[in-house]
Amino acid sequence: MSTNLRLRGCAAAVVAALAVLAGVSCSDTVRTGRSPAYLIIEGMEGIHGADDSLVDANFASDVRTFGGVYEDSGVAHMRIAFRDVDYNAAVGPTDNNAITINRYRVSYRRADGRNTPGVDVPWPFEGATTATIREETESVSFVLVRIQAKLESPLVQIVSSTAGIGGAGAISTVADITFYGRDQAGNEVTVTGSMDVTFADWADPEN
Repeated sequence: MSTNLRLRGCAAAVVAALAVLAGVSCSDTVRTGRSPAYLIIEGMEGIHGADDSLVDANFASDVRTFGGVYEDSGVAHMRIAFRDVDYNAAVGPTDNNAITINRYRVSYRRADGRNTPGVDVPWPFEGATTATIREETESVSFVLVRIQAKLESPLVQIVSSTAGIGGAGAISTVADITFYGRDQAGNEVTVTGSMDVTFADWADPEN
């Protein structure tokens, strides 16, 4: 075989290899590329399990209410926005830009750095929730304090036989809530919000 033929053969092989690599790159981009939209949390509140009319952004979680244990809920108000500020004007939102939330994670931390789960703060946990977020603000419900947390350390030590704040006193924490979802093209999206949660054997509300 002549030198020219060998060179042409090598060149063809290189071109073919580059074409394959380009095809793989495009496929990966379509499958795992960054979503043009992201989530914004505009606010969060906690909802008392014993009385859902009590809603507060700085949440006071009662570990015992009238001798009973109630799970506390939360709600996050969120919407989508676009990474490219000109994207909405140029293209406009489509159904592909909607982001569907499918799960969340709640963890607690203290300002004094004592953050051992089950000793200083309640255990972190994950839960499932489903909501599809678009440009208009939507509310997403989640569990803020599990009922199990009020039956185990360190919250169970707070409970006192006397009214009001007793036992170990109170535990002040920041709850970090991370929401996980995907846009309709399969791109993963996450967002985290935080709120104050103070655990105590608060005085029970009047009947």
